[in-house]
Amino acid sequence: MTASRMSTLIPKPVSVAETGGLFLFSPDASISVEPGKPELLAIGQYLAERLNSSTGYGITVLEATDLVSKGNVTLTTIGSDLAWGEEGYALSITPDSVTIAACQAAGVFHGVQTLRQLFPEPTDVQPGSWELPTGRILDYPRFLWRGAMLDVARHFFGVEDVKRFIDLMADYKLNRLHLHLSDDQGWRIAIHSWPNLATYGGSTAVGGANGGYYTQQEYAEITAYAQSCYITIVPEIDLPGHTNAALASYPELNCDGIAPPLYTGMEVGFSSLCTSKEITYEFATDVIRELASITPGPYIHVGGDEAHATSEADYRTFMQRLQNIVQTQDKQMIGWTEVARIALSPTTIVQYWNTEPTASASIARSLAEQKSCHVIMSPASKAYLDMQYEHNPMNPRGLNWAGYVEVKDAYEWDPASILTERTIRN
Repeated sequence: MTASRMSTLIPKPVSVAETGGLFLFSPDASISVEPGKPELLAIGQYLAERLNSSTGYGITVLEATDLVSKGNVTLTTIGSDLAWGEEGYALSITPDSVTIAACQAAGVFHGVQTLRQLFPEPTDVQPGSWELPTGRILDYPRFLWRGAMLDVARHFFGVEDVKRFIDLMADYKLNRLHLHLSDDQGWRIAIHSWPNLATYGGSTAVGGANGGYYTQQEYAEITAYAQSCYITIVPEIDLPGHTNAALASYPELNCDGIAPPLYTGMEVGFSSLCTSKEITYEFATDVIRELASITPGPYIHVGGDEAHATSEADYRTFMQRLQNIVQTQDKQMIGWTEVARIALSPTTIVQYWNTEPTASASIARSLAEQKSCHVIMSPASKAYLDMQYEHNPMNPRGLNWAGYVEVKDAYEWDPASILTERTIRN
């Protein structure tokens, strides 16, 4: 019964070899860390804190030259294989010891998440019976990008809520947190050169709920916490559409110079920056510059989706200039499906979301014409977790504009199988 936990790990490892034994994690166990590795020491403390809160033990963390010792957990880079990459690891459990080996600290951290999954739930055990199945697990990611998006623009979540979301991502070895920071309903990051964006544009949310925004210090706190979990923050400022909060905050961003009222609905595609005004590009430059300066990761997401109120010519002109703005800040631009309509830089990344057949064929053709382009696969009909499982009038939670997406559909789809007209670089 205990050993079966190795067969239910999420995500499924590359290989699992069970040996049928048990390792007893005792109250006097400790975590041994390879000396001279501060990141491994921090990961050891992370593991100890979580195990102590579950077991009630007083597990300690120590640097030790004699790493593998009876009854203890060892974190090390010794004995790793470069073929595992930066995030791969091997977890070996014998009746006497537990060892996590990886080339890089990120791999050790992911191995720790697997180890935590192998422990029984606290409600399932009696004191002194924390047992692990023995065997060897080898795992490394199939895809470089394993992300989740949190839409704080439509519904605002505070810093502690975002940290909890990061914790859940770490549990399943996700490594990119896409924060949707602006939309028609709210602007969620303080921009010092355009303060009304947050103080006024951030005051609302869908349905008239309370708004809010992150100060730049709070944003830095979130990014630092994510980094401690080996997760890269990808901030999104959606342009030129999905911009009513910005348009309401600054009349000069509107072609008629009149600010629209704040918006709390759910319709999309009605708003647009005035792409013929040079102040619009000054605005975009200031926003991207400030956001880039507080974002340690290499990416800035610029949206670009559902800009139905922007003409095709204006859209292409704006997005082309925006791509240059992002590049001048030494960041890689990411945009939703629609940005594939412009001439993309080799470093720009397209995030595919629209699975409507005509749109799928169009994006496949556009990507095929690009010389080099990475693609993030997040098709709405598979990856949008706010879609309902099934039609159920008794349960109004969730949406269904992309269809009904059950857990099995979301878990089993193959990211390499959607855009079959082109080989996607992973």
